[in-house]
Amino acid sequence: MRRVSENQTQSVPRADLMHYLRQVRGAVTRGLDGVSEYDLRRPLTPSGTNLLGLVKHLASVEAGYLGGCVGRPLPIRMSWLEDGSVWDGADMWARADESSESLLALYAAVGAHSEQVLAELPMDTPATVPWWPEERRVTTLGHLLVRVVAETAQHAGHIDILREGIDGRGGEDHDSFGDAEHWAAYVRAIQQAADHFRPRAAGPALTTAGTDPSGSI
Repeated sequence: MRRVSENQTQSVPRADLMHYLRQVRGAVTRGLDGVSEYDLRRPLTPSGTNLLGLVKHLASVEAGYLGGCVGRPLPIRMSWLEDGSVWDGADMWARADESSESLLALYAAVGAHSEQVLAELPMDTPATVPWWPEERRVTTLGHLLVRVVAETAQHAGHIDILREGIDGRGGEDHDSFGDAEHWAAYVRAIQQAADHFRPRAAGPALTTAGTDPSGSI
């Protein structure tokens, strides 16, 4: 059996993690393609989640964990980090004076900066996260890379779902599973299974014609 060198062993997780980070970053930005400015910005859940805000948030998270926390801060100012409004949720939505182009460009710049940091520093590079509890704020670049991949993947999934709610466009592999007829049949099957557990309304059951089975109405 061929012996795997220590350097090869260490390079596998780095390469895999960087591959998946690039992949989920791409899913994030694809989810915004072709969406109107209004739909990019408007709240789409009761808690205010919105497409452009998720990109702004991910730019902030990645710049912090894969930049500032390892002594390689992004050379681009983010006002919501500087004035502390990030802690009031300012990184989760776009102000009217923040263009979608500028926020997407920021996310691209953050990604390029992270790629450079990850190419130059080993995974065991010490890192410090100032906003974590003191007893666990000292960690490594490798740990933070895993965290960024996980968070980006989580929000990429949110973006897929929100986008589908706007115009019906699913994720990247949506069309490979089937056409509109396939998806309609698939959804009907799910609904029929769920209907077995649909809460019953009070009073006598109604037939499909909307009449009492006894014929009294």
